[in-house]
Amino acid sequence: MARDLDEEIDPALEELVRGIIGQVADKWTMLILEELEARGTLRFTELGRHVGGISQKMLTKTLRDMERDGLVSRTVHPVIPPHVDYTLTDLGHSLGEAFCGVWIWAEKHHATIEAARAAFAGRVG
Repeated sequence: MARDLDEEIDPALEELVRGIIGQVADKWTMLILEELEARGTLRFTELGRHVGGISQKMLTKTLRDMERDGLVSRTVHPVIPPHVDYTLTDLGHSLGEAFCGVWIWAEKHHATIEAARAAFAGRVG
């Protein structure tokens, strides 16, 4: 998004944008977003199993960050053992839609990127 160099940027907005980009650029956030988009509401353990390779500590941290930013909602069911569900909020769904464009771009340019990587590896390696 191009901005006029003379246009003043609201520091609060800039901080928000940088924070959101930093969070969603994190692979775990994107993988959790993808799983919840595809599967709907999931229990904590189910989500960890579907994401794969994520520690319980990182799953907890990432979900808390996503809940803090309004991307997921957390529902605790008062049963024994505790049962906690996570689902995307409307805001979370809209973020998924925004990043859908990145997937479409990657699919469209996949062969070109692979060719560039191979050419680079041939020059460097």
